[in-house]
Amino acid sequence: MSGFALSEGLRQQRTTGLYRSRTTVASAQRPEVTVDGRRYLVFSSNNYLGLADHPKVIARFQQAANEYGVGSGASHLIIGHSKAHQALEEALAALTGRDRALLFGNGYMANLGAMAALTGREDSIFQDRLNHASLLDAAQLSGARWRRFRHKNHDHLVNLLAKSTARNTLIVTDGVFSMDGDRADLHGLSSIAEQHNAWLMVDDAHGIGVLGKNGGGSAEHLGLTQQHLPILMGTLGKAFGTYGAFIAGSDALIESLIQFARTYIYTTALPPAIAEATRASLQIIQQEPWRREHLKELIRFFRHSCEQLGIALMPSETPIQPLLTGSVAETLAVSEALAEQGILVSAIRPPTVPKGESRLRIALSAAHTKTQVEQLVNALDTVINHPSHQQKR
Repeated sequence: MSGFALSEGLRQQRTTGLYRSRTTVASAQRPEVTVDGRRYLVFSSNNYLGLADHPKVIARFQQAANEYGVGSGASHLIIGHSKAHQALEEALAALTGRDRALLFGNGYMANLGAMAALTGREDSIFQDRLNHASLLDAAQLSGARWRRFRHKNHDHLVNLLAKSTARNTLIVTDGVFSMDGDRADLHGLSSIAEQHNAWLMVDDAHGIGVLGKNGGGSAEHLGLTQQHLPILMGTLGKAFGTYGAFIAGSDALIESLIQFARTYIYTTALPPAIAEATRASLQIIQQEPWRREHLKELIRFFRHSCEQLGIALMPSETPIQPLLTGSVAETLAVSEALAEQGILVSAIRPPTVPKGESRLRIALSAAHTKTQVEQLVNALDTVINHPSHQQKR
């Protein structure tokens, strides 16, 4: 690509309001962060349980770094697989009620590796239209034939499946959709998969740790066993507050991924200290259910407060609370007005969401207090319901 073409592409991003800029944070991931010397109240982080800076997680990381060093030194299949990795995989398998779990560098790599290892040219993949980009990319790169069904529309999925002549079939969905915050009907999808002799794969990046009595995610919350939901992916950089991802399932699934998932085979293993820190997070998730209960209460309080003020939120019972604004310009304007009041909320624009569906993606955390959520509600009221007052300020 020529320099002119690159410059033109950047120019178009700016003129259409789709240009993305990084926010450089100078503090830990807490409800309040420092950016350019100013303190902001943040409702953009996926740190759903407030564990990213938990003292026990930090202490375990430091202790493990002293024991194992920083880097793992090699891929898992060479000499990079440590006792820390093994212990975490066993703990994640127990949390999710699966035979085994396998660690990956991140959720993107887990999805890419799994789909490419499990499907080929004679197979078909069917995905919810609003699945995460990593799932869509994984299907495209797998070599399998793939189609998208309308969001949570099982009739459309069944119609597509009826026309399929594939050798093997994989149905893929998010457990909690990252931009809408709604949950997939996994019972329904599991039943469809069984009827059509298909596998069901769920990306539970935004459900693991948050949903379920013990934080086991969407599968635990809905009582779906390994038989009903054979391929479960979860990430560790959200509710767990650390980094990485895993896939959990049967012994045969995990052995197949070890042998054939290229994004597992051909990359350096996670630092052992990260694995140990994640085990500390996992223990907190199981031992402190109050975090999930507090988060649920904040979600209820936020939605009720917005309803009282006539602020229409999209339907969601999860920490992801989208406020649909429509146009790119309006979304940016609201986000910037909130920032002026000391509150950071991400402006989500195409292609992350469809055209005409730009939004504020409000993310709540168990680390937030009710008072902080009240501050957000008051700011939204000022910016959305009383914009003239905002201009005077």
